[in-house]
Amino acid sequence: FFAVGRDVLVLSLAMFAFSLGFQMTSRFLPEYLVALGASGFAVGVFGTVGNVISALYPYPGGAVSDRIGSRYALTLFGLVSTAGFVVWLFAPTVGTITVAGATIEPWVWVVVGLALAQAWQSFGLGATFAVVKQATAPSRLAAGFASTETVRRTAFLVGPVLAAALIGLHPAFTVSFRYVLAVAVGFGVVGTIAQHVLYDASGDAVG
Repeated sequence: FFAVGRDVLVLSLAMFAFSLGFQMTSRFLPEYLVALGASGFAVGVFGTVGNVISALYPYPGGAVSDRIGSRYALTLFGLVSTAGFVVWLFAPTVGTITVAGATIEPWVWVVVGLALAQAWQSFGLGATFAVVKQATAPSRLAAGFASTETVRRTAFLVGPVLAAALIGLHPAFTVSFRYVLAVAVGFGVVGTIAQHVLYDASGDAVG
């Protein structure tokens, strides 16, 4: 793992931070939606929207990365994802508002936040592949991809357990889950800064 190069390690750190934030939150978002007034049908639509985003985001995200470079692309996508966590965090605070005669309930902001929160892992898919390809010798390319995926999957194990511990701190779910969201915002900030500062972009292919 440590033989695959510094940039792959930096990418792995960022992947762990964002995967941890997303895994902490995604498993409990359906309950969050219901607590904010969403119907069962709306929860189902939310899941479908998440899958559609995962399918549609990678190509335009890869196109952006090709033009501005992986470093700036991942920094941009990291900021957008972190903004999505912030929208989730403050959705109950916004409350029900009326815009042009239409009533927007708090759970709608969770759907809006989803479009932002998935930016790093979906928009950034091409950029993460590019980083591994540029930073890893051809003879170790499979090991480079495997190491980043192993780190990312480790967050799948830790995230839900950490979230459950935080949720147990307060009896009201809408309060305790916001603790989880606040921590996810922190991980997003750390992942974005670490990737931007530590990644060596001299090998980026831009054009």
